[in-house]
Amino acid sequence: MKYSLFLVVTFILFSCEMFDQEIRSSSDGQSLYFPPINSQEWERISPSELNWNQSQMDDLLEFLEGNHTRAFIILKDGKIVVEEYFGNTILGTAPFDQNSQWYWASAGKTLTATLVGIAQENGLIHLENPTANYLGSGWTSLAPEKEQLITVKNQLTMTTGLAYAIPDLNCTLPACLNYKSDAGQEWFYHNAPYTLLEKVIEQASGETLNEYTHLTLESKIGMNGQWIAQGFNTVYWSTARDMARFGLLILNKGQWNKTVVLSDQNYYQQMISSSQDLNPSYGYLWWLNGKESIVFPGNPKSFAMPLSDFAPIDLFAGMGKNGQFVEVVPSQNLVLIRMGEAPDDGLVPILFHNQMWEKLSRVMDK
Repeated sequence: MKYSLFLVVTFILFSCEMFDQEIRSSSDGQSLYFPPINSQEWERISPSELNWNQSQMDDLLEFLEGNHTRAFIILKDGKIVVEEYFGNTILGTAPFDQNSQWYWASAGKTLTATLVGIAQENGLIHLENPTANYLGSGWTSLAPEKEQLITVKNQLTMTTGLAYAIPDLNCTLPACLNYKSDAGQEWFYHNAPYTLLEKVIEQASGETLNEYTHLTLESKIGMNGQWIAQGFNTVYWSTARDMARFGLLILNKGQWNKTVVLSDQNYYQQMISSSQDLNPSYGYLWWLNGKESIVFPGNPKSFAMPLSDFAPIDLFAGMGKNGQFVEVVPSQNLVLIRMGEAPDDGLVPILFHNQMWEKLSRVMDK
């Protein structure tokens, strides 16, 4: 009798644990689903089950395809609602599917920001430390006392004060990194000091960027991407589903089911909040919606408008060249992914992004 009771209790505990491996409660009480690691399995929920406006879905998908989208995914509570891939043999674009690799462009900055947070909680990096602590003095052409003012946090917030009226904003050579103002005094979307954050991670950890990314993040959530050097830049490549896994991790505040990837919740909140007053729509390499003003890439002027009029005000996003988007909406437990070619000529296609959300808001209008 005691042995039978032991077997029953063991079975119940095992079943509960297996169930909990895939379902976790989110902060608003709704359940989040986490797809298994090393598997193509991913639960789905249909738009009709969510009472979404199916009649508007075709218009959204036509808009996306007409603007050179290759992959588009929406997760609700972790489950796939929409997963579409586009390819046009007439235009010479190869078929695209869930196994196709694509570049994140500057949307990968959000991955770097997460890695910096992990490195800080492991005692490898401190945001207030001068960048020179990791890259050595002379990593810029600045006078030593000015170079010492630039911290890791300035790199995360685009406030290094380095000159941006230069031929190549991607150039990471000291000769390309010149003084314009003291760190923290100006906001400008300058790619080179961001790129050097990757060197900070490598110097602090003693690992290559790919090794550190796999050890601390990819292996824990089932991602299989890679950083690839492209000129001065290092660009992350993965499938759209890999990007969706990362978005789901961030939606759940750095935790993948029971596995904690980023435990420092102070850093997490700072990462997705206004990081300075110069551009309140920017956190630690994340773009933030619902703020009173924004400074767009390539233009130092501030505009009295949010990132998107049509997106939920609590949306925060990784946004990259040619419209690579990883977006999170905590209030609705949504993750949105867009990969593709350029819909317009902007460094970050803000107009396309706003139009996309205008059409999506009609889909989700109940």
